[in-house]
Amino acid sequence: MSRIHPTAIVEPGAQIDDTVEIGPYAIVGAHVTIGARTTVGSHSVIEGHTTLGEDNHIGHFASIGGRPQDMKYKGEPTKLAIGNRNTIREFTTIHTGTVQDTGTTTLGDDNWIMAYVHVGHDCQIGNNVILSSNAQMAGHVLIGDHAIVGGMSGVHQFVRIGAHSMLGGASALVQDVPPFVIAAGNKAEPHGINVEGLRRRGFSADAISALRSAYRLLYKNGLSLEEAKVQLRELASAGGDGDEAVREFVDFVESSQRGIIR
Repeated sequence: MSRIHPTAIVEPGAQIDDTVEIGPYAIVGAHVTIGARTTVGSHSVIEGHTTLGEDNHIGHFASIGGRPQDMKYKGEPTKLAIGNRNTIREFTTIHTGTVQDTGTTTLGDDNWIMAYVHVGHDCQIGNNVILSSNAQMAGHVLIGDHAIVGGMSGVHQFVRIGAHSMLGGASALVQDVPPFVIAAGNKAEPHGINVEGLRRRGFSADAISALRSAYRLLYKNGLSLEEAKVQLRELASAGGDGDEAVREFVDFVESSQRGIIR
């Protein structure tokens, strides 16, 4: 029995695994590839040069692979690449990239994308990320693994959200959030280390303690950013269990282009 509903439209050229299920009135474009055991909800549109891996679930009325909302876009064949085991819920919009960046918007594996989320052009979303309902990512946003973005939050273009960080609901984020940090507010400000999330993911007590020390150096000791960077580098070479995490923290801070939340 066919897994494609008779009212769905799959354009010639689309590469659809035999195990894919496509619901009523869904539309799949000619340049789309969909991997095994993926389900596409009713009325959803998957278009553009879009690739979905295996075991993804696309909710009803989602719009995947649409043209970037960028006035410089002139119809170039840019791409959207989505990995495996992602849940993308109702009315989510995810756009392809632009030639002004890498040309590809990416979404990794095992992400949980709730209803009405927008992922703009050229965003790079890692693995095991949670984007809560109505979270809005402007173009060129980078989000690290295991990060959480709260519902109704807006993220400015070119902002980075570090791994294992958490942005609270209804926040306005205009600068980078370092990894492992909790941020919230309009405009978003730092509110400590994401201790509970780190414990759940198996970080040791020593690693969490080292990250707390790194946070105090950056935010609580009255140091300038350059002074804090020097002391953070020293902390990252202390020879303890938290060295790798602290190095990730300070590498992120040192590579920030928009500046970090302060």
